[in-house]
Amino acid sequence: MSKADNDSNHEHMILVGRIARTHGNRGQVIVNPETDFVEERFKVGQVLLVGPADRSSEKRITAVRFHQGRPIVELEGISTMNDAELLAGAELWVPEASIPPLPPGTFYRHDLVGCEVRDDRDALVGRVKAVEGTVERSLLVVDGAHGEVLIPLVADICVRVEPAAGVIVVHPPDGLLNANEPERRPPG
Repeated sequence: MSKADNDSNHEHMILVGRIARTHGNRGQVIVNPETDFVEERFKVGQVLLVGPADRSSEKRITAVRFHQGRPIVELEGISTMNDAELLAGAELWVPEASIPPLPPGTFYRHDLVGCEVRDDRDALVGRVKAVEGTVERSLLVVDGAHGEVLIPLVADICVRVEPAAGVIVVHPPDGLLNANEPERRPPG
C-alpha cells in the first residue's frame, strides 16, 4: 500500500489497488491489488475512493469474487461496460484511519516506504522506495549508495525496524549490498 495526502480534506489515503480493466458487460472491473489484505479491502459494503487521491469519488462495493488472487468487483453506480471502461487505470484508496493496527513485529508497506536504511555499523545504505512481494516474502527496495538493492524483510537481516522513527537497521549477509554495483574491471 502507498500513502498520499488528499488535498481536499487533508486526510491520509492508502492506495489499495488499481482497476486493470472491465470484466463482462455488467460493469464489473478486475482489480490489481496493492495490498496484502485483499479480502479485507475488497469485500461487499467496503467504500473505496476511486481516482487520484486528490480528486476521488466514493464507490461502495456491491459484489465481489476472486479469480487467481485478483478481485473482480461491482461498484455502486457502475452498471454497464461503458461505465466500467471509464475507470480503467483508476486508483483505489481507503482512508488511513480505516485500517486496523497490526500485531507487533508486522508493518504496513506504506509505513516502511521512506524509511532510512542503515547497516549495523551505522553506515547509510539508502531509503526504502517500495516494498515488494508477499507478507511471507517481502523485500525492501532500497535506493542508495549501492544503487537499487533488494533486502529481504526478515528478522535475521532487518534487525531493527522502527517506522515511527523512520529507520531500519540491517545486518546484511556478505555481498548483499554490493549485488547491483557495476563490475569493476581493470582498464584495458
